[in-house]
Amino acid sequence: MNFKIGFSSCPNDTFIFEALVNNRIESEGLNFNVLVTDVEELNKLALNSELDITKISIATYPKISKEYLILNSGSALGNKNGPILISKRTITPDEINDLKIAIPGFNTTANLLLSIAYPDATDKVEYIFSEIEEAVLSGKTDAGLIIHESRFTYQAKGLKKIIDLGEFWENKYHQLIPLGCIVMKRNFPVETIKKINFLINNSISYGYDHPDDSSAYIKKHSQELADDIIKKHIGLYVNRYSVDLGKKGQDSIRFLFKKGFESGYLPDINKKIFIND
Repeated sequence: MNFKIGFSSCPNDTFIFEALVNNRIESEGLNFNVLVTDVEELNKLALNSELDITKISIATYPKISKEYLILNSGSALGNKNGPILISKRTITPDEINDLKIAIPGFNTTANLLLSIAYPDATDKVEYIFSEIEEAVLSGKTDAGLIIHESRFTYQAKGLKKIIDLGEFWENKYHQLIPLGCIVMKRNFPVETIKKINFLINNSISYGYDHPDDSSAYIKKHSQELADDIIKKHIGLYVNRYSVDLGKKGQDSIRFLFKKGFESGYLPDINKKIFIND
């Protein structure tokens, strides 16, 4: 059986999927046609139901819930480390509503968090996540909402933090911050969906047990090639909730959907969300 599978170029995703897509673990007769691209592009492909299995921004899920289920393995949940709003000059939070802000996509969780925290900050321009720092440095925008590796590089470029939206979220709501997840089309048999979830779990375990094996693949796709940045990125975003969401992880996702719906940014969900619902 063949599957179209997509995930981002970021180190946490390439670490998670390296063993699976490069045949380091037994795939039990399943084959994968792989697309590695920007997460907002993956969001748009999922909105058009073009991929069988894919990483998405969690904020995209309510818009595709009729077509996809969330798997329990492969997610990125943060602990007081979400998207960071940055600028060239010192800016206070009460100035945010008046800024022109570069965002990594309107469908991203980063944009949802910014919208919930600052609903009147509406002057937003989409950029590929890796181009946001330069948009701010060049003065094309007043501020930028950074994700992925940029968290580890913006200060060295002379940029300043306005607010970490992960810290905002947890301080205000006392919940983990769900950032991304792996989804699979509902029209596959339940046993097949469970098998894919099992294989992703095994791929993560292999990555932990054989960290050197995935290095070349991760660097091939990463925006930043420094070993310490890649290691920090993986350490931050591949955690116990990536292995298995568990009740706490699932509850944090449900809470985000609830707040998004109540705030008017996300549609309601009338189907089961997780494979074990």
